[in-house]
Amino acid sequence: MALNFASPTEIKAISFLDTISKSNHHLVKLPGGFAFKRKDNGATTLGNRIQCSAQTQTPPPAWPGRAVIEPGRKTWDGPKPISIVGSTGSIGTQTLDIVAENPEKFRVVALAAGSNVTLLAEQVKTFKPQLVAVRNESLVGELKEALADADYKPEIIAGEQGVVEVACHPDSVTVVTGIVGCAGLKPTVAAIEAGKDIALANKETLIAGGPFVLPLAHKHNVKILPADSEHSAIFQCIQGLPEGALRRIILTASGGAFRDWPVEKLKEVKVADALKHPNWNMGKKITVDSATLFNKGLEVIEAHYLYGSEYDDIEIVIHPQSIIHSMIETQDSSVLAQLGWPDMRLPILYTLSWPDRIYCSEITWPRLDLCKLGSLTFKNPDNVKYPSMDLAYAAGRAGGTMTGVLSAANEKAVEMFIDEKISYLDIFKVVELTCEKHGEELVSSPSLEEIIHYDLWARKYAASLQPALSGLSPALV
Repeated sequence: MALNFASPTEIKAISFLDTISKSNHHLVKLPGGFAFKRKDNGATTLGNRIQCSAQTQTPPPAWPGRAVIEPGRKTWDGPKPISIVGSTGSIGTQTLDIVAENPEKFRVVALAAGSNVTLLAEQVKTFKPQLVAVRNESLVGELKEALADADYKPEIIAGEQGVVEVACHPDSVTVVTGIVGCAGLKPTVAAIEAGKDIALANKETLIAGGPFVLPLAHKHNVKILPADSEHSAIFQCIQGLPEGALRRIILTASGGAFRDWPVEKLKEVKVADALKHPNWNMGKKITVDSATLFNKGLEVIEAHYLYGSEYDDIEIVIHPQSIIHSMIETQDSSVLAQLGWPDMRLPILYTLSWPDRIYCSEITWPRLDLCKLGSLTFKNPDNVKYPSMDLAYAAGRAGGTMTGVLSAANEKAVEMFIDEKISYLDIFKVVELTCEKHGEELVSSPSLEEIIHYDLWARKYAASLQPALSGLSPALV
């Protein structure tokens, strides 16, 4: 049964989405018939609204508009030792492909996986890590049985503590974080506290954990290197920029399944429609996120945390060919872009090799041929078709725990849509209502425990929203 949502054009009217004018971009303004009950100081109540200085709450960015190699940074004569958290997922398997192709450059010292012990056992036999962790404790016996005839047997630790041990392995220099969701936060924090550089593929680390993780990374002098294609593109473009040179970030988006649909047809969307990505075959969740453009809204928040740009200076542009992975504009109006065939291995490789560049074979890494490609096109995204953009910018300007709540609510809403419990347009309303409710107890500078608490709260609240004649409403529990 779908939730009652009047029409696609009414999406823009939701109260959480009141935007901030350019002249007031330094203030967070989230109006409507609700007030924020912040758990820390710095807020001034204005009627039923609250304004808070974003400048006093913004954590230090990972790369403040430039990337400069530190003098004396250690280089490696032999293979660089790495750990992989989430080795059986997409990021993990592609990272291991890179290691297999470059054994003289990288070696694996520790692996952690969730429940795919069959694949994990094969990885252990191939890469011979010193330590292996299985998050699902009940599968340790199965893993040991799969390795019974192996000539090499690593140490095996079960449960969440095992994943943390992998992230903190003493021989590891860089940790690839490929676990999806807030489950990746604790091992990432542990790795930072142990002084490991982070090859970041877990969005929640910054979207939910940015206010806590970034100050911690600065404290331990740890580098956070983005492994997703858009932020890697930005990272590559800011190499060597002088201080203050970055003017604007331009994130490119494919536009997803509905980029060519008229907005009036969105009320007719079925799950199968949302899963038809025009460019790629991906998992269900990320494919729906691409259709709603929530993936790009979340990347706007990541870009803010990674590079320190104000939200007014981060833009989204639809680029159907997905060849330009993102761009930056410098103060003199020059625009720098990173181009390449869509291939997640390149940004992963760069997080592992930075600041070096590693030669790649043309056989396994096809080179870009612009003449064969022909043309590149761009267009502005439609805010009515993609209300996720306004939601993401509003949550980003609110800061604190709001961005994690946005991400968690979206994840739950997408799950409900795929299960056909809500309609496509209801995804936006579920997220908006969850964020609006969270405004009552937003935490500006949260602890790790508060970040995890509100992630779980957002999923539960979003799931509680039930069909009602007047629209969405929380179920009585």
